[in-house]
Amino acid sequence: MSAIYKSDRGALAVEARYREFLGRWPVPSEQFHVKTREGETFIIACGSETAPPLLLLHGSGANSTAWLADITAWSAHFRVYAIDMIGEPGLSAQSRPPLGSECYALWLDDVLTALSLTRAAIMGISLGGWLALDYATRRPERVEKLALMCPAGVGRQKNFLLKALPLMLLGSWGQRRLREMVFGRAAAQMSPGQPQIRDFMVLIFKHFRPRVVKIPIFSDDALKRLGMPLLAIVGGKDVMLDSADTRERLAHNVQRADIRFLPDARHYIPGQTAAILEFLRGPNLSETAA
Repeated sequence: MSAIYKSDRGALAVEARYREFLGRWPVPSEQFHVKTREGETFIIACGSETAPPLLLLHGSGANSTAWLADITAWSAHFRVYAIDMIGEPGLSAQSRPPLGSECYALWLDDVLTALSLTRAAIMGISLGGWLALDYATRRPERVEKLALMCPAGVGRQKNFLLKALPLMLLGSWGQRRLREMVFGRAAAQMSPGQPQIRDFMVLIFKHFRPRVVKIPIFSDDALKRLGMPLLAIVGGKDVMLDSADTRERLAHNVQRADIRFLPDARHYIPGQTAAILEFLRGPNLSETAA
């Protein structure tokens, strides 16, 4: 049986639905695997090969469908590499080395080497934001810019599982309540493609075994190593992370931090495509300093 799924049948169901989305990717792309020390990693590459590189790292319990609303805008200006993170319900290896070890930085080293990249901008959401921060603190010379949405590992991690586990036992009502806690009551304002994404997430969490470990917190000294321009967008009603703590620690420790605190936003923060693109296309550190 698959280590990250409850059954092999469930794993096949999630993979089949994911491949349907990949077949309808909104821009021309190359979809391929690269070899790493943690096993094969699945990547979707799109945008001009001569454009600046941008790596995308989705959150836990997700895959590269997380970028469907953003990819058209971002790939018009960047060579975008949407990476299915290892140990998550995408098409990469199911390996889950310990968080906080150097394993994830070494994995991303292998990814960049396979893509012939020495340096890139990185965008990360939630656990993907943690991975982006982990890499940037260990390899600051390889990160051009860092864009983060509700990143883990900075502010205090809330005891969300204590609330989530009982709700997971209450059928469709409990699952709906969980989605509202994370995403807000936005169902009535969904764009045409969003109900399909919502249903895909329901399928994932029906079969997927999420990580239940505590996310390591970066020290002040580690955050001070982030010399690159950094954008962080966080929500004041995030049920998973203490966003006020995230804002305070980044402001105190990161010189080039642009922190946008949205008091009514939750862990999922839609509608940030243009703001992130503006940051990514803005001046880099050397240009700003000049």
